[in-house]
Amino acid sequence: MAKIQAIRGMNDILPEETPVWQFVESTARKVLHQYGYQEIRMPVVEQTDLFRRSIGEVTDIVEKEMYTFEDRNGDSLTLRPEGTAGCVRAAEEHGLLFNQTRRLWYTGPMFRHERPQKGRYRQFHQIGVECFGMPGPDIDAELLILTARFWEALGLGNHARLEINSIGSSAARKEFRSALVDYLSQYKTRLDEDSQRRLDTNPLRILDTKDPETRRLLADAPRLEDYLDDDSRAHFEQLKALLDASGIAYTVNPSLVRGLDYYGKTVFEWVTDSLGAQGTICAGGRYDGLVEQLGGRPTTAVGFAMGLERLILLLETLGLVPDEANSNADVYVTAMGATTIAPALALAETLRNELPGRVIISHCGGGSFKSQMKKADKSGARYAVILGENELANATVGLKPLRSGEEQTTVTQSELATVLADTLAN
Repeated sequence: MAKIQAIRGMNDILPEETPVWQFVESTARKVLHQYGYQEIRMPVVEQTDLFRRSIGEVTDIVEKEMYTFEDRNGDSLTLRPEGTAGCVRAAEEHGLLFNQTRRLWYTGPMFRHERPQKGRYRQFHQIGVECFGMPGPDIDAELLILTARFWEALGLGNHARLEINSIGSSAARKEFRSALVDYLSQYKTRLDEDSQRRLDTNPLRILDTKDPETRRLLADAPRLEDYLDDDSRAHFEQLKALLDASGIAYTVNPSLVRGLDYYGKTVFEWVTDSLGAQGTICAGGRYDGLVEQLGGRPTTAVGFAMGLERLILLLETLGLVPDEANSNADVYVTAMGATTIAPALALAETLRNELPGRVIISHCGGGSFKSQMKKADKSGARYAVILGENELANATVGLKPLRSGEEQTTVTQSELATVLADTLAN
């Protein structure tokens, strides 16, 4: 019978890989906690209409990438392709937004049916942050300051750069869209295939095309910044002043737009030059109209999302995975002989009590001295604790360094935790 394999683009994260995931997630959790953000957890399945109404009918996500199915009741459901819409739905449904300010964050899997490649998968994981009820550019600035702190905590401070733009109000974008379509329609046959399709559906997305010929045509196209409304222009100027005062370096990228229909005013991306074409590691912006669009009262909002697979790939590419982000044990306790099994388990428990935070592995499954020591070495532990019948009779253990050329020593069981605390600290 043939083995069943994982679905293409939906990858297993193996035990040797999870420590770096835990490092990134715990670092994010600490930074977000410092800023007073609260975690929210939403279902991975939502009504399909939620994403059609929020993301936009003519976006690539809704048109081509969503995993949509009918359940047994005939309802159309979708595996979430992004987190913002679900967060807005949950916050509105449970009365978290009206006349309130909220700083929320979440993490978990998202699903899009696109061509898998390194750093981009059909099931991928994001950390998302959403803020509600704060209309000014100060919360936009806080999000960017927060992410800068996160990059520093990961060791990526010199490998992430910020690009920002303002895409104005919906009325300003409508006017600009009309001018852009009029201009590009003259050159439709020279546009790349994606841009030709977007010219009729989502022309603003043409601005971030990578096609060289289309980019040459865009050099003389109308500029979005010339169509900005006064409110958006003032908001953007204040944001830049706040970033300058905070020492956050940025570049204004007039071609930066977001692929989701709900964005307006501020948009931003953190990008890296170390991952080739997959350079965006965090992106977001304001979406002041989305809560009302989904049936709630008018509520200002801003947020971002970052892909964990891409972040981890960046850390690995740059060799920045820290030593603590590994699965190695500190101590491996062996049991040489049937009568030592129970005492060895008890000794390991004592070490866990007296050395909190240290990884103590108890050998299970029996075996010879040689086989147990091979497993101790494979665990990555720095020390093996050897408990044989002689040691048991004398209330001692053998303490064998596994990562240095030092000799094995004999230590009393009562002193073992103290000795290990000192040696593991070095």
